[in-house]
Amino acid sequence: MNKVLYIIDEKKDTNYQYNICEDTVIYHFSIDSSSKVEINLLTEGVTLYYYYNNINYGDHFLNIRVNHKESNTHSELYNHGVNVENGKLDYYVEGCVPKNSSHCICNQENQIMNMMDGKSTIFPNLLIDNYDVDSNHSAYIGKLSEEKLFYMMSRGLTEEEANHLLLNGFLINSDSIDLSKIKKFIKEIKKI
Repeated sequence: MNKVLYIIDEKKDTNYQYNICEDTVIYHFSIDSSSKVEINLLTEGVTLYYYYNNINYGDHFLNIRVNHKESNTHSELYNHGVNVENGKLDYYVEGCVPKNSSHCICNQENQIMNMMDGKSTIFPNLLIDNYDVDSNHSAYIGKLSEEKLFYMMSRGLTEEEANHLLLNGFLINSDSIDLSKIKKFIKEIKKI
């Protein structure tokens, strides 16, 4: 990848617009805030990897739209959130491929973990107007896996240590993240 961006939102609502003309990876970390993101893939053959990871305490949303403005563009969205308390967390995720853009790949993976009795919704949308496109989406809302917690605890970890490792793996979901750039986010994971 040619370009790597790190974004950390902390307790504020934000709007972002990106015009992508070169291969790009965006790591977006959000602590108790809402985000509205619009991404335009403007150059033929460009690839985008977008990792959105958030920790939610109140009522917040992610609204993201990726527009494939040219042919042979590729987008991969990974949206992972932890709804810590009883707040509301909504994901609105759109991948758009118009009729004149062909040979595109438009994928999205969306997951929210509710730690308590929070309300979460995921609206994955693929707005595809071209038959020559490969697109997929997934949506999962649930809790941390009891089986994984049990397995880790049977290997000598405390419940707190097992929770922390599972949340860390869920929210920091790429091996290529520079951990020195997200110290505040890592501290916030330890508070959960």
